[in-house]
Amino acid sequence: MNHVLCGLAANVSLPSELVDRLIAVADAEIAADLAHRADLSHAQAVVLASRVEESAVPLAYAGLLTSADVDPATQPDVALALLAERAGRPEWALLLAEDPVAERREKLATCSGLPLDVVEMLAADSDVQVVAELALWTTPETATRLAAHPHAEVRRAVAANEATPPAVLAALLTGEGLPPAQRCLVCDREETPFVHDPQCSRLDCDLASGASCDGSHESTRHETQQMAIRNPATPAEAVVGFAGHPSLLLLWALAGRPDLPSEVCARLAVDSNPGVRADLAENPAIDDVLIHALATDPDHEVRRRLAHNPLVPLDVLTHLASATRIGATLLPRIASASADEVEKLAESPNPAARMLVAQRRDLSPAVRDALAADSDAKVAKSIAPHPGLSEGQLRTMLDRHGVRVVAKVAANPDATAALLEDLARHEPSVQKAFREIARHRNASAPALLACLADARARPIAASHAALPPPIIEELLTDPDWRVAEAAATNPSLSLAVMSDLIPRL
Repeated sequence: MNHVLCGLAANVSLPSELVDRLIAVADAEIAADLAHRADLSHAQAVVLASRVEESAVPLAYAGLLTSADVDPATQPDVALALLAERAGRPEWALLLAEDPVAERREKLATCSGLPLDVVEMLAADSDVQVVAELALWTTPETATRLAAHPHAEVRRAVAANEATPPAVLAALLTGEGLPPAQRCLVCDREETPFVHDPQCSRLDCDLASGASCDGSHESTRHETQQMAIRNPATPAEAVVGFAGHPSLLLLWALAGRPDLPSEVCARLAVDSNPGVRADLAENPAIDDVLIHALATDPDHEVRRRLAHNPLVPLDVLTHLASATRIGATLLPRIASASADEVEKLAESPNPAARMLVAQRRDLSPAVRDALAADSDAKVAKSIAPHPGLSEGQLRTMLDRHGVRVVAKVAANPDATAALLEDLARHEPSVQKAFREIARHRNASAPALLACLADARARPIAASHAALPPPIIEELLTDPDWRVAEAAATNPSLSLAVMSDLIPRL
């Protein structure tokens, strides 16, 4: 792979005439980068697709090829891409439904708006995976019909399709009203009873770990129930009976449903498995009683997930932030807090509350400035990247908290070039700060040169437009291919160098 030419293919400053030259010498890797150029013309796309066959599909998905550019008989994969984008010709679908390659028929089955005769052909396909793919994406009418398909794998796909009618999904949960399935992927290949060894060493085996069939297709039936429980179109009354089911996977699926009645939530809240309780904790269906109970759960992950519940009360959230590692993230309840709630959190004597609200990036100047002057380093770290802070405020933060806030100050979009240069020279150095500086729009050449000394920041800095052109040229021969490729993407690379990099035919 020529990493420099790959980088050049992605360079936004590459002029059209050099794009043409690069197309003329492109291989599959270079073509992949060229195909994602925002300025690639239709004419250039046609030439690229004719030169590098692998590029035609991404070009079709990007809308750079039209139906007039494609022959479905010789370019079936490109035709499929256009059909997937609703840009192909309807008659192609019939041709592709007869394609001898099953994977292509599977891909066709995912396309919407297929002619009815094509849908019928796919529903009767000899390859069950094609039918299953159709079942996953098809209309309510076809899904209803396929729910009674003799193969359990098709029914499993119908259960995952959100267009499947609720009554059909309820029937798939219990099997009531449906004829028994006759086959599954397990008994298609193995003599029953059979349980697939999780440590199976057969290279040609693609059965799922633990897949089993004793004649009742039990593992596929179990997966069908799991898909139906996760499907938001399945009626809540159809799934509540699974609250006492011995299957952990079904309980996990159930715990995440936002339409659970309170009695089911209460039952799941005392489940012995912390994974079930954790999924429930993040579920907006739980009431205040369960929220307070789960806030004292012995499992850390349960409490952490509860903090991400969009309806958790702020007092509970503040308690959780004090006792649980939540991480530097804007929590849903904090994002939806009213102006009055924001002010109260910012004035809280609890630094955990102030740290939570400091993660917002739309604070009023008064609240933002008060938090910027906070004496707690964790609060300062949270507020440091907030837009609108002055250089003086950021430097005061540095003086007060030192190395603990360097990287976050460097991430502030309004950090000046002078401040970034000082951060790059900070002693002791902060490795993460180099990466923030290297990608900062205000980074100057001196700051970027310092970033080049850090192995992880070096590829980022190599692509920064503020680097001096001679340095960029040196980096084109860097022993680290990531650095060389990044340098080739640098928009400040001179046109003469760009031209010299492209071989002449």
